[in-house]
Amino acid sequence: MNALDLLRTAVGNTFRSKLRTTLTVIAIFIGAFTITLTSAIGTGVGNYIDTQVASIGDTGTLTITKTADTGSTDGGPAKYDPDESSQSVNRGPASFAYLSQSDVDTIEKVSGVKNVRPAVALAPKYAEYDGNGKYVVSLTANAGEIKADLAAGKQLDDSASGNQVILPTNDLKSLGLGSAKAAVGKELTFAVDDYQGKEHTLTATVVGVQNESLFGGGAGANAPLTDAMQSAQETGKPSSIATSYASASATLASGASASTVKSALSKDGYTGQTIQDQLGQFQTVINGIVGILNAFAVIALVAAGFGIINTLLMSVQERTREIGLMKAMGMGGGKVYTLFSLEAVFIGFLGSAIGAGVAIGLGTAISNVLAGTVLKDLPGLQILQFAPSSVITIILVVMLIAFLAGTLPARRAARQNPIEALRYE
Repeated sequence: MNALDLLRTAVGNTFRSKLRTTLTVIAIFIGAFTITLTSAIGTGVGNYIDTQVASIGDTGTLTITKTADTGSTDGGPAKYDPDESSQSVNRGPASFAYLSQSDVDTIEKVSGVKNVRPAVALAPKYAEYDGNGKYVVSLTANAGEIKADLAAGKQLDDSASGNQVILPTNDLKSLGLGSAKAAVGKELTFAVDDYQGKEHTLTATVVGVQNESLFGGGAGANAPLTDAMQSAQETGKPSSIATSYASASATLASGASASTVKSALSKDGYTGQTIQDQLGQFQTVINGIVGILNAFAVIALVAAGFGIINTLLMSVQERTREIGLMKAMGMGGGKVYTLFSLEAVFIGFLGSAIGAGVAIGLGTAISNVLAGTVLKDLPGLQILQFAPSSVITIILVVMLIAFLAGTLPARRAARQNPIEALRYE
């Protein structure tokens, strides 16, 4: 028998016991189907994150936080420092301290840092356009540091003298601004209470409308609007109450290396992260979830591997006389081994190819439905994307598992003594 004859015979032998083969193929199908879907989730989310990062590029800014010092070298509490912020927050196993003004001054002196803007919490009471009603609108401070995914208009300009705001697409209808293109250039009125509860109003020009993305779907304020609203919020604030910040944004000087600045900040007890670093953490979480789901699929494939062993062992037993006859007619042990190995590989191919094919068809349909409904506010996000290289790799890996599972039955068949095999009843 040549290689083609062996393959043809192996395919034919696979369907001798249709029910047993079908059950084994179904077990492989489940594992391949699951791995293909989870791999597609990882690819879809990963590509979307890469697109988001590419759209904003290298902004030349770092988000800086400070780790709280809650202990001393002898294991007791840390010594009180009146210049440090007294506020801290626990996030899981780590504690993060709020930045004081002295921290901001220290960061600004780090080599490579051009300027520092503390993260300000803006709390507008409402926003209103031309008397069309008052609506609660969340507003992100200093949003000009991030390039928005624009549906219309232009980016925020922190160097401008006037107050500017970017709105998300889903705020336009309620505020009565019309389409994204029509909203650009119109003025909004924001109201904010000061420290004593007195209301102040500010106006801001809508310079752009953004699609919702991983960076959030709220409105964004440029630096002048941020400063004006912060000033209004803190009107009447007692001088004895110090202002603290959860984080700060540092703009790097021209030619400064982000890694060098992060290293210098680390020595002073601060952590600096680029937008790419922050999204990388998100990607790590997604990869972890996908890895766990893949682990369950691998368990299913291992179980299917035992099914292949069982199927082929029974096949060897049922075909003992046939094996003896083949060896008596001159077929060597190597070809007998190859024949049964090919049967195992073909079963693996059937299960993985069908599983991957069904996963692609069903997953594509689900992804399109989600993109038009639940995820419609995140344009460009296809939650399931099937990379041909990943699908081919999955099929090849499953075929390898099938080959390894078929090794024991194939060896048993190859070692059959032809005389004893012919006497087998």
